[in-house]
Amino acid sequence: MIAQLKTRSVPALERGLAVLELVAKSNGGLTLRELSQALQLPRSSTHCLLVTLERHGYLTRNTRTGRYMFALKLFDLANAALNVTELRDRALPLLRNLMEKTHLTVHMATLEQYEAVLIAKVEPPGLLRLASWIGRRMDVHCTGVGKALIAFLPGEELDYLIREHGLPRHNEKTITSSRRLKEELAKVRRLGYAFDDEEDEIGLRCIGAPVFEQVGKVVASVSVAGTVRQIHPQNRRLIAEQVQQTASRISHELGFGHDD
Repeated sequence: MIAQLKTRSVPALERGLAVLELVAKSNGGLTLRELSQALQLPRSSTHCLLVTLERHGYLTRNTRTGRYMFALKLFDLANAALNVTELRDRALPLLRNLMEKTHLTVHMATLEQYEAVLIAKVEPPGLLRLASWIGRRMDVHCTGVGKALIAFLPGEELDYLIREHGLPRHNEKTITSSRRLKEELAKVRRLGYAFDDEEDEIGLRCIGAPVFEQVGKVVASVSVAGTVRQIHPQNRRLIAEQVQQTASRISHELGFGHDD
């Protein structure tokens, strides 16, 4: 906490957030003059903040009253946050059950800007702790959760991901060829699960499976991660089945496979 307090804030960002908070507390929005007075800033500075927020879709200005109000971008962000929270809350009992069955660390991730973002983590008791946390962003081409997330992407979207994000090498086992990655993803679709064989970090393995929502789109992935002594050729298939079963049950909770 002390280190956080010592880290400098960004004044312009703080003022922008203050604008959003003031608009949120208002009834029917606020004018430039009202915001300038509330922020104790010159009208020119306040206007620059408002124009920036308007251009990026966070605020909209009523041309008749001159009042600034929330725009659709904020509602999109709020809905996304609520969806992730709901997904995680519905999945947590099943994730805990998977941890108890495998005695391995269980993760759940979603795809954001072509990275896997961890939204849940359930750890088994013991001294071994993996260096992962909720909110951690991970490359998708070398992780079990990531491969499961992108295995069902349309071809042109996958090509865009590879072109824009690249395939960074983490170690000598990392897949860095688009051809090899596509072959690996075809295997994920065939088997129903993804396998990270020390591709992200030497000494660690991960098995992941996709979670589908009602219309058949992948919205998340579930994985278990452990050391090479914990996940090995003798138990890989059993663990993969357990991960797939959990992902399938979460998918069912989201309406996938229901007869309407």
